[in-house]
Amino acid sequence: MINARGLTRSFKIKRKTVEAVRGLDIDVEPGQLVAFLGPNGAGKSTSLRMLTTLLPPTSGTATVAGCDIATDPEGVRARIGYVGQRSGAGENLRVRDELANQGRCYGMAGAPARRRADEVLESLDLAPLAQRKPGTLSGGQRRRLDIALGLVHRPPLLFLDEPTTGLDPHSRASVWEHILRLRERHGTTLFLTTHYLEEADTMAERVVVIDEGRVIADGTADRLKSDLAGDRISLVPRDGADITAVADTAARMFGAHEVTAGSGGRIEARVPRAETALPELLRVLEADGVETAAATTSRPTLDDVFLALTGRSLVEGEPAEGAAL
Repeated sequence: MINARGLTRSFKIKRKTVEAVRGLDIDVEPGQLVAFLGPNGAGKSTSLRMLTTLLPPTSGTATVAGCDIATDPEGVRARIGYVGQRSGAGENLRVRDELANQGRCYGMAGAPARRRADEVLESLDLAPLAQRKPGTLSGGQRRRLDIALGLVHRPPLLFLDEPTTGLDPHSRASVWEHILRLRERHGTTLFLTTHYLEEADTMAERVVVIDEGRVIADGTADRLKSDLAGDRISLVPRDGADITAVADTAARMFGAHEVTAGSGGRIEARVPRAETALPELLRVLEADGVETAAATTSRPTLDDVFLALTGRSLVEGEPAEGAAL
């Protein structure tokens, strides 16, 4: 469905060449839901604009929905839907008319375009709003209208650029409910950009992480978290314990890494499987005469993956704090 090789986009800024995307390689199979995850300015939207023919690449090639983005951009546009960050609806027509006009733009006759508009309105729970103007809709309703505009011509592939940015939690949940229902009913391939970690973690079956214009990780959220971050154990020895010795024990037993000592004598470390590592560690410490005041485990997040890869937090964009032992 998507095959890109070496896709690059450069810009001239004050006579200096800046590469916004650096040699993007990606393959997306039909029916996948892929989240393109990265901080602001990472190259997500630039990549999407190249794949949707809105921006020509400086170099590289890509085939999207069976058509080459350079030699057959019209073919690409006919076979994809695109929902940008800004609303695609106007302000003068009613919702149903907006959708019908979108269908006409894709070559539908008047009656079929109106029938298709009604179908899309129904599938996205917008039918009660058909006679309202887009400017009167809430943020979540308007975003669903944008998705409807991208689906009028029944594309097998839908691109969504930050589909829930700026929405309140309820509206975000509603938009995602409709996106997932769309995929379940029609098998639509979905390729979306996001900087919301929980969306990529819980909704996408595949996560592609991009930073500074390069893809730095690609896989399921669970695999990325397991392979690149690992679980975290946290424990607080009772007063008088040798914190460094406890940390060394954790590293020796489980190959723990990123062992840190925080405030209050708390020790944190990453291990492959926290649910089995922590009980064994506690038994060894007890045998060595080390008493533990508190101990917990936690699963990694995609922010931990980004931190492991770049040394920066995806949320804060700042280096992590903590003294390595």
